[in-house]
Amino acid sequence: MTTDTSTIQVTTVAEEPGARSLSVEIAAERVQAAEREAAAHFAKRARLPGFRKGKAPLQVIRKQFRAEIRERVLQHLIGDSWKQVLEQEELKPIADPHVHELKFEDGGPLSFQFHVEVRPDLTLDRLGGFRLSRKVAAVGDEAVEEQIEELRSQKATWIPVEGERPANEQMVSVTIATVEGGEAGEARQYQVVLGSGQAIPDLEEQIMTLRPGDTKRSVVRYPDDFPDETKRGQSRTVDITLHDVKRRELPELTDAFAGEIGDFDSLDALRAEVRRDMEAHAGREADADVRRQLVDEIITANRIEPPAPLVQRVLSAYAQSYGVPDDQLERFTAEFRPVAERQVLRDLIIDQVAEREGLAATEADLDDRIAEIAKRRSTEPAKVYASLQKSKQLREIERGITEEKVFTFLLAQSNVEDA
Repeated sequence: MTTDTSTIQVTTVAEEPGARSLSVEIAAERVQAAEREAAAHFAKRARLPGFRKGKAPLQVIRKQFRAEIRERVLQHLIGDSWKQVLEQEELKPIADPHVHELKFEDGGPLSFQFHVEVRPDLTLDRLGGFRLSRKVAAVGDEAVEEQIEELRSQKATWIPVEGERPANEQMVSVTIATVEGGEAGEARQYQVVLGSGQAIPDLEEQIMTLRPGDTKRSVVRYPDDFPDETKRGQSRTVDITLHDVKRRELPELTDAFAGEIGDFDSLDALRAEVRRDMEAHAGREADADVRRQLVDEIITANRIEPPAPLVQRVLSAYAQSYGVPDDQLERFTAEFRPVAERQVLRDLIIDQVAEREGLAATEADLDDRIAEIAKRRSTEPAKVYASLQKSKQLREIERGITEEKVFTFLLAQSNVEDA
């Protein structure tokens, strides 16, 4: 497909599900006009020796600001070209385009390629008629007590232990210095809860041989599964000084403890609220699992495949988010590709159904949701809106509303049975 306006010619040179490449050529006269405009822009603002502001000859401006003029021309013409592409081509871009194959010679035309990731149209012939199972995990007394114990841990106090060697679950204050060539380097202080995985096992074992005030030089070995691969299996000589030891003292399980946790007049009331929260969480997990089943059924029934460019985009985002180093990227990509593929297909299904059925979040939907949040926070909707806008969470909330509407529509067409 080729579109040819007066000075910008756009041609599709490659197309695949999820991506499209377009060749753009801008006529020399359009480029020259942009260069004149850019030169005039700098001429009005330039201060050059021997000339009053705005009075330097254009040929001097062109020579002095050649790189800046070229950059301004490129920004202007590439931006204009992309606007024209969006107006004339049937694209649904999911991000700004990448520019490749740039050719820009003085006095000649400008040419380049746009490579853009797009949302492909899926063929979704079947969206319902599935049998889905909703299973809510039971919340037993033991699970409630574990949560109560977690609340006790959060309210624990640390009591000094005098003259004793530390043990697991106790907090120690230590300084550690790496020894090289028989000389100790800079000592650094740490607080470590023994047995919690905060320190390597060899180091914890050496710490537990000390009493407060003791210093010991020891050789410690990094375990074979240490997160930093460069240190796995290696040994270091270190000086360890133990300063103090503290044991954790948990509060008693009383009605007073319940009152410290929240507005509860008894321990039984706290337990009841913990159970309600855990049951609500189990219900949300069950609903999320039903949605996962539904997406899987739609993918299988319609035999849709994830577009490779979009999968790669998600994988790159994952790798950047997790800080994956280059030497681990290949293994990471292989491991997470199935997750990325499913995420891409899920998003495409939601987008297409939302568009086809008119289910995208509206301004009224967003206003209602913000009003709900404001009510829970006992504040004004305008303040909530400003806060969400500042933290760039409005788009996330809009997406959540759209997903809710889409899944409500889809689940109404299938049979959900409680297991």
